[in-house]
Amino acid sequence: MSPIPASFPASFSNQLLIALPALDDPNFSRSVALICQHDDEGAMGVVVNRASEYSLGDVLAQMNLEARDPALANQIVLNGGPVHPERGFVLHDGERQWDSTLAIGGGLALTTSRDILEAMAEGEGPAHVVVALGCAGWGAGQLEYELGENSWLTAPADTELLFALPLEQRWQAAGGRLGIDITRVTDYSGHA
Repeated sequence: MSPIPASFPASFSNQLLIALPALDDPNFSRSVALICQHDDEGAMGVVVNRASEYSLGDVLAQMNLEARDPALANQIVLNGGPVHPERGFVLHDGERQWDSTLAIGGGLALTTSRDILEAMAEGEGPAHVVVALGCAGWGAGQLEYELGENSWLTAPADTELLFALPLEQRWQAAGGRLGIDITRVTDYSGHA
């Protein structure tokens, strides 16, 4: 493993990871992930541009809950990553605290407790919400290594991208936030 470049920030929390075309891992090819937590023990994030086969109504029904709002019930649940695919992760805005919430920064939080889904079903949840099954994880130094290997670009989190843009536009839009047409980036990487 190569040493961690000194130019990397201490934490990538609240940053978007944008997969470069050379990243051929089927879990992350052309993906955008929000890093929710990053420290010397590793990193955890949620992929925000991959639809699962489930709607929020399906997930709520599994929990014996019913959404009052049909639009909420029809909301697509994301495939948040290969780690804990049986667990729900709710990325949201708002200041209300839930039973199990991790503050990400920039007004964003990640909640894994049932109470937020109950509130959402009753029409009392946060204004902006993305629900994902599973998350992405990196061991100590792994994310920094992958960045050094030109697998990812980083950009500041963007609430419009996270909550408003259609899923199929998020990868290109994330690159565009850096002034890059990501589709024109070569699909190989190397070091001089």
